[in-house]
Amino acid sequence: MDNYKKDSLTLKGAVALGTGVMIGAGIFALLGQVAELSGTLFPYIFIIGAIISSFSAYSYIKVSNAYPSAGGVAMILMKAYGKTTLTAAASVLMALSMIINESLVARTFGTYTLQLFDVERNSFWVPALGVALLILAYIINVSGNKVIGKTSQVMAFIKIAGIIVFAIGGLWAAHFTLGDVLPASTDAANYSAASYVGAIALSILAYKGFTTITNSGGEITEPHKNVGRSIIISIFICTVVYFLVAIAVNSSLSISDIVKAKDYSLVEAARPAFGKLGIYFTVGIAIVATISGVIASIFAVSRMTAMLTDMELVPHSHLGMSGSIQKHMLIYIVVIAITLTIFFDLSRIASIGAIFYLVMDMIVHWGVFKHLRKDVKANGIILITALLLDLLVLIAFLWVKANSDIFVVIVSAIGVIFVFAGEKWFLHWKKKE
Repeated sequence: MDNYKKDSLTLKGAVALGTGVMIGAGIFALLGQVAELSGTLFPYIFIIGAIISSFSAYSYIKVSNAYPSAGGVAMILMKAYGKTTLTAAASVLMALSMIINESLVARTFGTYTLQLFDVERNSFWVPALGVALLILAYIINVSGNKVIGKTSQVMAFIKIAGIIVFAIGGLWAAHFTLGDVLPASTDAANYSAASYVGAIALSILAYKGFTTITNSGGEITEPHKNVGRSIIISIFICTVVYFLVAIAVNSSLSISDIVKAKDYSLVEAARPAFGKLGIYFTVGIAIVATISGVIASIFAVSRMTAMLTDMELVPHSHLGMSGSIQKHMLIYIVVIAITLTIFFDLSRIASIGAIFYLVMDMIVHWGVFKHLRKDVKANGIILITALLLDLLVLIAFLWVKANSDIFVVIVSAIGVIFVFAGEKWFLHWKKKE
């Protein structure tokens, strides 16, 4: 891990990293939560989330194609704002949202694995298995870039093929027809506009893994072309997979059943469609998807935080450890993810991650619009549209959470304030030093 080589990640490898993060969280951790907020329309929420994420991806693609870097988001922010509190704080929020995603996927791994056993869903085994997965992901990441690339490609292929089989099989078992593409019942009256937009916020979190690719820009072959290509391909693959699976689950279960089993809804959908063998198959795919998701996410965030340390935007201490800064960051990242996995449930982890990500995303769009759009030849209308869509989704999501789980809003607000205040103090201290 000490020296990542140029051209060490192919286009396929970059796509595998992106889809590895997205599909690991999106399908298995978020599908039930999106359905809870949007009812029978939830498959279409993922399409709307893909459209908004595509607008967001525009900023990252334009800057990353012009300046491919292992720093990814941090590099974009540095070019837009310079070495400022805004750059440092937004970069840390991005890193935290990625770490939160790792704990989200780790708990999902535990939740789905336990479906093979007669164990209560709130068992301590859920966080215990999640912690074990994070430790395994750390070991694989220490093994180096080639191991990560090969592991991600193999797992990405297995899980995408498996999930598509699940979706097609579920549609066949439910005697699906083209008429079923439309919602079977109109329950829009049961959900507010804010609730639907809140569901969109969670669906956006399911696509945020595309930023993983920008964090590996310095290693991708032909980066001026392939960073953008791999982001577009990853979002397209995930959109197709999400929609197929959502339609299959919607055809097999009622919304009340999906919500009741929201942390493991795919397993519940497999029961009537495939029986016991289907459950084993679905859990197996979930295990592969979550493992690859955590591996890919830890890989990306360690690259980003190591660069933040090199740029002197975040404090760093060796704490007596030997080796490179990146190896130290791996340890810090995994420790934080383990803490979140132990103390927070899936719903709260996902919500906090979505809030941090949307705040960071808006800062990126404004920075590209204000300072970089001429340099990277970006369309200002698209940039402002992406910014306004993020703002609308964030406001609605905060409103929903303020009425249903104020703790999430309070923790998120404290987190954002702490990050900005801490970075302002740190940069001031470094300047005086």
